[in-house]
Amino acid sequence: MDSKKTNYQVVCFGETLWDFLPEGKLPGGAPVNVAYHLTKLGKSPAVISRIGNDELGKELKKVFESKNIETVFFQVDEEHPTGKVFATVKENHEVEYEIVKPVAWDFIEFVSEIEPIISAADYFVFGSLASRDEITRNTLFKNLEFAKTKVLDINLRPPHFNKEIIEELLGKADILKLNLAELHLVSGWIGNQFKSDEDRVNSVAQKYNIETIITTKGGDGAMLFINKKFYYHPGYQVKVADTIGSGDSFLAAIVSKFIDGAPPEEALDFASALGAFVASRSGACPNYEIEEVIQLMKK
Repeated sequence: MDSKKTNYQVVCFGETLWDFLPEGKLPGGAPVNVAYHLTKLGKSPAVISRIGNDELGKELKKVFESKNIETVFFQVDEEHPTGKVFATVKENHEVEYEIVKPVAWDFIEFVSEIEPIISAADYFVFGSLASRDEITRNTLFKNLEFAKTKVLDINLRPPHFNKEIIEELLGKADILKLNLAELHLVSGWIGNQFKSDEDRVNSVAQKYNIETIITTKGGDGAMLFINKKFYYHPGYQVKVADTIGSGDSFLAAIVSKFIDGAPPEEALDFASALGAFVASRSGACPNYEIEEVIQLMKK
């Protein structure tokens, strides 16, 4: 904890890991992916995570630092290994994940020095995966007490979640991002009398008192609910390499635009473009220039 810097615009909390794919391993973990894209977009994010004191952990830290990701809040675990995920890409580009447990990021400890960092940031981004183990979950809930705007990116991968904890997280969120399948699952906990996806979003917003809900729909675009209004985007058509990290880049883009005070339509348009662009590249953190994303938007 040797950083003197406290002026991070966004704090991302949760898992850091290697994605093992048929063609090799790639660095990942949703919070770090979000931080990577925020950095590319000129924002200053910090990441709170935990790696093992092993070769994979050292390599991971080195890779992230080479991508200008702030790793000063990475804890090092002497007992548990660095996170691993074994990913299998299916025919329709969907990815199946085997998420190894327990690993270092299941044991993120609460550190009081982080409180001013979190309370000074505009946004605190966290996922549901980080709540699967009690230690990291307790740390997450403590951190949420200081956060200004809480952004929950749901990631419901069986068997790594339970309904009660997810509902507790939903109750803390100011902004919720989820995909269509997750929207159907979560709204199904509330009832089953829905005529449309908009009905589902409204019911989730009311039940959990969430102001902003972003629903991604894969190749069919995305829907943004904000200030009690709906905005839609049909999505950008690209040749998909894989969908790993596409949702994380989408979230980073929309948070970046919110920081800039952009109107909802502009935020949704840019997020849709970046999400599509990342899906057209291999892995969650490809190298790119913003100009390439703008070119896609002009097509």
